[in-house]
Amino acid sequence: MRNRLFNIFCNVFVLKTLQKRGKGRRIKMKITSYNAKKYSKEERKMIIMDIQIDNFFAFHNFHMNMSYPKKIVDSFIEDEFLKERENFRYKKVNILMGGNATGKTSLGRMLMAVCNFIQRKESIHLIELICDKRKEATVTIDFVGEKCKMYRVDIKVLLGLNDTNRNKVGVCVRTVDIGKKDKYETCAEKLENIPLLFKRDYAEELEKIEPLGWMFTYPSDSSGKVIDYPASPGFINILNHTLRALDPAIERVEKSREVDNTYIVHMKSGDVIIQDGEVIKSNVLSSGTKAGIDVARLIAAIYAGECGFYYCDEKFSYIHNEIEKAFLTIMINGLRDDEQLFFTTHNSDILDLPLPKHSYTFLKKDIYDKSQPIKCVYASDYLKRNTDSVRNAVDNDLFSVTPNIELIYDIANEKK
Repeated sequence: MRNRLFNIFCNVFVLKTLQKRGKGRRIKMKITSYNAKKYSKEERKMIIMDIQIDNFFAFHNFHMNMSYPKKIVDSFIEDEFLKERENFRYKKVNILMGGNATGKTSLGRMLMAVCNFIQRKESIHLIELICDKRKEATVTIDFVGEKCKMYRVDIKVLLGLNDTNRNKVGVCVRTVDIGKKDKYETCAEKLENIPLLFKRDYAEELEKIEPLGWMFTYPSDSSGKVIDYPASPGFINILNHTLRALDPAIERVEKSREVDNTYIVHMKSGDVIIQDGEVIKSNVLSSGTKAGIDVARLIAAIYAGECGFYYCDEKFSYIHNEIEKAFLTIMINGLRDDEQLFFTTHNSDILDLPLPKHSYTFLKKDIYDKSQPIKCVYASDYLKRNTDSVRNAVDNDLFSVTPNIELIYDIANEKK
């Protein structure tokens, strides 16, 4: 009883201190780009159909496509097509797998940079991602926006080598209406027939694009950004269930009445405070439990239908495989019509989920192919029968994506 009273006293003291100072001592946990549009459902729609990248990060002649050829009967994922446009099929769930340094996180950061470029109309963050500063960098992205329109945005950047030659950024936005019977390939062909004319006034050109919504979330990273959490009761319920599932020692989670955007985690050994997405007394919680805070925020956004497009990058590195599978399952369950999820992982147990084969894309790096060092391998290109197993294919390295571990075993030769 005495320890409990002491913990309550400590919590009150910390909360009062936070009220006065605004922020306490915190551990930086994550970097998240978030752009929710509080309009109608259609106005926050963004479904990425195709991406081509050259000379950004380690991508050269990189290409990834998110359409699939035919409807899957009795699919675990419902409605993998545009609402009222059943021929326009898209991969609603995209599981990205591959070894380390194959571009899973870089792809998300590239997409995030393009989304922010479209919204803010500032090129500085895009320019920072160019690999070879002496060469032209390009990116082309096809996506579905509101009112059943498909956009193709072409971006090219040529850096100035000195003060005399300024950076040259050109943008071309092309768009077509998606007809009742159109499929992606039909619309892509229509876009090809529209002349490609780059405009130097890219801010004006980007005004052609209607408001979009997205959410990108990454593993622990340095960021001073404040994370705002929803005030709805739904979020506190999701946070409570998430943290208690990750740590049985947690008794309950409640919202602070004294400080905004602050939550109290009640544990048998003491209480922990979360403010603005960061943890005070962070050594009390495990790495997996701390990651659960951001996982809960993502799930709450999906279940509220806030953004439409979600990119979850390896948020489960410190979380048990079975728990990761369970969280991914409820994320998929929470997706609405015309929404999309990208999910990167190293957990091979995800392959046991009853997802369509086209949901799995493997990234592989070929250091000997300078023209295209990072490639996409689609499981559906290799496995055509219903009885084919993605798990068995990976275990037998059918896709040639198993990491090279010979150098690791060579370390054993150093033993004297």
